[in-house]
Amino acid sequence: MSRLNTLNFTIPTPVQAAAIPPALEGRDVLATAQTGTGKTLGYLIPAVELLQKVEADRSAQVLVLLPTRELAMQVEAAFRSIRPSTKMQAALVVGGMNEGPQLDAIRRGARIIVATPGRLEDYLKRRLVKLSGIRVLVLDEVDRMLDMGFQPAIARIAEQIPTTCQTLCYSATLEGAIMKVAGKYLKNPARIEIGSVLKPSENIELRSFEVEQDKKLELLEHLLEAEEGSFMVFVRTKHGADRIAQRLTRAGVPSARIHGDRTQSQRNAALRSFSEGRERVLVATDVAARGIDVKHVAHVVNFDLPKEPEDFVHRVGRTGRASAKGIASSFATPGDRKLLNKIEKTLSVQMKRFRVRAVA
Repeated sequence: MSRLNTLNFTIPTPVQAAAIPPALEGRDVLATAQTGTGKTLGYLIPAVELLQKVEADRSAQVLVLLPTRELAMQVEAAFRSIRPSTKMQAALVVGGMNEGPQLDAIRRGARIIVATPGRLEDYLKRRLVKLSGIRVLVLDEVDRMLDMGFQPAIARIAEQIPTTCQTLCYSATLEGAIMKVAGKYLKNPARIEIGSVLKPSENIELRSFEVEQDKKLELLEHLLEAEEGSFMVFVRTKHGADRIAQRLTRAGVPSARIHGDRTQSQRNAALRSFSEGRERVLVATDVAARGIDVKHVAHVVNFDLPKEPEDFVHRVGRTGRASAKGIASSFATPGDRKLLNKIEKTLSVQMKRFRVRAVA
């Protein structure tokens, strides 16, 4: 409580208020909630409580599985911010980073392992980590993990964990494959659903601009001049991300970029400079749409429309987090009208429509 008070976490979000009590009782939890609702603390607080109770046991007792390195790094940082003592160590187990420090943390008796499935399975095959002491398994963003093809890896990892362990499962949706996973690993779970899971937060003002493809950059520059605050700009291709970030930087708007061809250290540096305000714009492909929690993103811009309504929700969810307000602007060419209508219909939303003839 002292750590939470220091961090000004005084009132739990709805998903935290619903998920923490059954988790503290040792029940399995199956939760769906909109992005940005505070679900990470919804499972980390019960995990820390458990670790304090079994302090004498020096093996890893909590395993958190996540789809991406960025998300795993954020969860590990959130754990460090609320742990009661530096003696309660965590091991970050992810690909694309030096494995030496990861293995050192495990050998030194990390109490919680925060991992992506691929790298953890690699360590299991090489017998570098044991999961026989795990008491709590967290499957976070399980829908995304299944999308990325991690279901076989999750199954093989779960075979190494005691069947008596408590499982906390978080997902943005509960489609067929996710329900199969839930049925396989959860026992009589507390079912938590906060708001519509496939709908943007009501804190976000949704706008769309009909604009020709060759006028999109001008429109983005116009919005940057007219509006205040930071911008996260989503594009479809890595080349597009590079081109836009370079153009904006040359125009005097410091911009960072994240996409699949950037190394992990480059991604980390881009995220850090954006979150600390040294660069006003972060241009990203969908690799960054889920899980990245940068506080106070004022604007999300869909420079290119996402192909699926679900991806729209995850992109615009980078703004309007917790109780903050945000603006999401979507650029649609005349050829995108059908896609725009599909997004609105599927999500039951109506964007404020603007048509751009020419940008001053």
